[in-house]
Amino acid sequence: MKRLRHAIVGYGTLGKACARAVQEASDLELAGVVRPEGGTGLPLEGLPAETPCVDHVSGLTRVDAALVCVPNDRVEGVARELIQHRVPLVECSTLEGSTRDAFLTELDRQAQQHRVAVVVGAGWSAGAVPWIERLFTLMIPKGETRITHRPGIQLHHTAAAADIPGVVGALCTERHDDTGRPQRYLYLQVDRHADFDAVRETVLSDPLFLAEETLVFQVDDIATLEEEGHGLVLERRATTARAIHDTLLFEARLDPVAFTARIMLDAARQLPGLRPGAHRWTP
Repeated sequence: MKRLRHAIVGYGTLGKACARAVQEASDLELAGVVRPEGGTGLPLEGLPAETPCVDHVSGLTRVDAALVCVPNDRVEGVARELIQHRVPLVECSTLEGSTRDAFLTELDRQAQQHRVAVVVGAGWSAGAVPWIERLFTLMIPKGETRITHRPGIQLHHTAAAADIPGVVGALCTERHDDTGRPQRYLYLQVDRHADFDAVRETVLSDPLFLAEETLVFQVDDIATLEEEGHGLVLERRATTARAIHDTLLFEARLDPVAFTARIMLDAARQLPGLRPGAHRWTP
């Protein structure tokens, strides 16, 4: 059976996770990476050197589907471009309410016009969690739902570091070493043009960080660090007297990025059997 060829649009943390998932799938093949923001000459971490990297999907050979892995504010423009080139696509943006409804309506209009299938909301937060919540509501129609998000480690933003030139974002946590001495762990996302060592020295010389030992680490993406080790508890309790003891509980500890990549691949596998238009992801 011919393997489906998928292109990854955007190569941040999610793009890398999707690329790994495609590589591990026996029925899929990586057509290449599209970096619409430029940077096609930069190495693709985790991929063979011969992997095609272009700034537009038209530069790749036979693309059966595109996995859109760009920030929310760029999804619509990227999707529109792909649809105009009749490339089926999967996206996982976390738009909400009327903004998401308008996005879906416009994508559906464009996809039908160009006769291409699109799957939206194919992600952990955008698709899986709402789907589980709807299933629980179906089982217990009259009830209350409580969703609790639990971070794996207690991190907080620190303006003192974030305001230093070259720092894009900063997260901090405190702990004690084996001897009981307090330590501060500081995670920095720096501008790609900044010198991390210079930024680190500036941070460590700040009086606010001199009171206790501070260890500084560079990370690719602050938002991803906040999500690592993410936990979720979803509980649905009945509120009617007849079913007062009915309770459904879903508890998970997971990496939302890895889960989103797997869901996006599931959606991409569904594309060949879908009619033209935009479709919400369902398992």
